[in-house]
Amino acid sequence: MTEGQDVLGEVVAMLVEVVGEDFLLDVEVGPDTTFNRDLALESIEFVALAEKLQGRYGDRVDLPAFIAGMDLDEIMNMTVGDLVAHIGSRLGAAAV
Repeated sequence: MTEGQDVLGEVVAMLVEVVGEDFLLDVEVGPDTTFNRDLALESIEFVALAEKLQGRYGDRVDLPAFIAGMDLDEIMNMTVGDLVAHIGSRLGAAAV
């Protein structure tokens, strides 16, 4: 399993904790899954996800700062894969 797959698995596990396993029974979460259209994540759930990411990765992964650099269309179309790529880039940068 690659680092990207590990991060994807961790993000999916966090999403299960945030939105509930029952909700995700109807959705197969993968890199192309969108937070808005597919998961219908509400702002409070996004905040909970950000807290879980910080708890897992510390200050290296700052979801609010990542989103702050996007326009509204980019935020609305953000995928799980976009977040995984961001986490991977931050972890790679931290390891150097």
